[in-house]
Amino acid sequence: MGDLLDRGSAFIDAQRHQHLTRPVTYRRGSDETQVQATVGKTEFEQADEAGLIHRVESRDFLIRAADLDLGSGPIRPRAGDQVREQVGIVGGQVLVYEVNAPGGQPPWRYSDPYRRVMRVHTKLVCTEA
Repeated sequence: MGDLLDRGSAFIDAQRHQHLTRPVTYRRGSDETQVQATVGKTEFEQADEAGLIHRVESRDFLIRAADLDLGSGPIRPRAGDQVREQVGIVGGQVLVYEVNAPGGQPPWRYSDPYRRVMRVHTKLVCTEA
């Protein structure tokens, strides 16, 4: 019969990927690839030297781990990589996000127990016409 939870997770991931994704470009240096990603967010809390709590919101991109391939096999995100998202149907702006997480947090994590999907934390760094 197999692992029912694994099969259920695979089914839910297939539905998410088919119905809740948009194309984005993942870039590391001069290498890039287009992948399908689901847009999300994560709220981080960080205390400063005075003990004040600051909340920072990250724009997250959920990407299948197997899809994040720059030509020599799947990679893992790292700080400084970019995710580029086009806004508008034709000739719209491109929002450029840098892979990053505040307060020494890892810039990505697996989003499911079967390590099919990665949640990549980013911050907006610029907008291109």
